[in-house]
Amino acid sequence: MQDEAVRSVVCRPFQRSPSEAPGVAASAKDQAILRQQDDEASGTLNVHWPRCKSLAGAAFALSLGWGVAACAYPGRLDPAPEAAASKGAFHGIANARFYGDKDAALMAAEGVRALEREQAYLRRSGHPGPLPTANYLALSGGGDDGAFGAGVLVGWTAHGTRPNFKLVTGISTGALGAPFAFLGPEYDAALAEVYTKTTQADVFTKRLIIAAVTDDALTDTAPLYQTISRYLDDRMLRRIGQEYDKGRLLLIATTDLDLGKPVIWNIGAIAKSGDPNSLELVKNILVASASIPGVFPPVMFDVQADGQSFQEMHVDGGATAQAFLYPPTVMVRRIGGLQRRRVAYLIRNGRLSPPSETVQRQTLSIAKRAVATLIASNGVGDLYRMYATTKRDGVEFNLAYIDADFREDYAGPFDQTYMGKLFDYGRLQAQSGYRWRKGPPGIGGAS
Repeated sequence: MQDEAVRSVVCRPFQRSPSEAPGVAASAKDQAILRQQDDEASGTLNVHWPRCKSLAGAAFALSLGWGVAACAYPGRLDPAPEAAASKGAFHGIANARFYGDKDAALMAAEGVRALEREQAYLRRSGHPGPLPTANYLALSGGGDDGAFGAGVLVGWTAHGTRPNFKLVTGISTGALGAPFAFLGPEYDAALAEVYTKTTQADVFTKRLIIAAVTDDALTDTAPLYQTISRYLDDRMLRRIGQEYDKGRLLLIATTDLDLGKPVIWNIGAIAKSGDPNSLELVKNILVASASIPGVFPPVMFDVQADGQSFQEMHVDGGATAQAFLYPPTVMVRRIGGLQRRRVAYLIRNGRLSPPSETVQRQTLSIAKRAVATLIASNGVGDLYRMYATTKRDGVEFNLAYIDADFREDYAGPFDQTYMGKLFDYGRLQAQSGYRWRKGPPGIGGAS
């Protein structure tokens, strides 16, 4: 029997699907996750997004709205056995990915190797003395509210205090911004462009209404793949690989929907692997991380294990968590056995709770509001989880989020006026010295 680790043959982007990409949101007055409207002229489905922009519950709302069994839908191969899937290797790259709930030892080993690469780089650079501060950055999901995080990063650069991050993580819209954040201020202009100039046409096209029961999503996200391709090119991938050589890590999370588990992709290792398909693989990982189930199509990865062919279905990382630094099963203070200062910055691309509204006594209205509230509450739960983990490991905690003083009306998905004002809201605060919160709600004040 071959090494049980899964080897990818092809990343199947036949229905490339990002989800929240630089944004996916909805009307402040209309808290609905989806509203069905049959356009008699075109037969297309109009999709309206909720103010709580992580839409992992969209498929639930769809099932309530249509409640119809599909008579036909895209076929697929069986998923790989779980024992083969979580072995770290993918596409022949031994440390390409990790399952967040069970690969703690593999991730800790990658942390040790990253430390060794960092020490070697510092020696080559003539760096004397103790290790420098390890700065971590986590970018959350949040649809077009990702404009907030982009603004914070650009304003932070202007303030002159933005650090070089040892670790950058991203989920959903945070996954799309993470490569820019990882490579630093040289990519600020591109980051700003993505989050202020993107339109709906750059992200998805609508499918016919029948797609609700005969296809894998309500939209086609080939435009998002093309948008990613305009920025993520061979040069950018080489730069990510070069930074990986210095001991830095760029991690992106998706959800393996077959297993119902988070998957953490080691983008630097993929970039450095020399695999001719690595650029295509990274693009598809970013698309998958932003693929809202039911709204955007999943990304199917063709894989082989023990001589057999399988397929994995990957969707929005927000289906399992809205943000992450590292799994709680990994204790970073024990990696390498060395003492150093560690500082974490979490940018939540959203509010701490959905805005209030009057909910109608109607089944879909109640269900949609409940899902939006659940998603927001889970996001806050992620903050407490990360706070507890950082406290255990002696990592300083810093939090930024969209506060109640941002009151711009939301006109629709990828509205450039809204995104531009949200970008400036984050940028101006960071440019004058962002007042980072030192804990989740109810714990800690601002710096």
